[in-house]
Amino acid sequence: MTTTLDPAIAARLKRDSAGLVAAVVQDDETGQVLMLGWMDDEALHRTLTTGRVTFWSRSRQEYWRKGDTSGHVQHVRGVALDCDGDALLVRVEQVGPACHTGTRSCFEAGGDLGAVVGTSAGETR
Repeated sequence: MTTTLDPAIAARLKRDSAGLVAAVVQDDETGQVLMLGWMDDEALHRTLTTGRVTFWSRSRQEYWRKGDTSGHVQHVRGVALDCDGDALLVRVEQVGPACHTGTRSCFEAGGDLGAVVGTSAGETR
């Protein structure tokens, strides 16, 4: 598929070996990180021009829009590129849960790993 992503934007992206860039999705109102997805140039173009977040599914090898089957859509409020060009921050208005498990955030569903904040490696509390 030939992408119509603005060449100036495309030139700033640093893609992985599969041509993808990580896209961190954040609730625009609360700042909560909702999920991580992957975008190629076409998915980013669709996201920037349609107002709905589009990802590339690495497992299904196809494009998908959040909410097309669940109704839990993500309305784009802004997209930023990090300083290295290898990650996107997509700020959204999230309708319903973001995670396919039914939780607001995929990071709620994954659970806390129990890291102890403020200690050095090998130090115990």
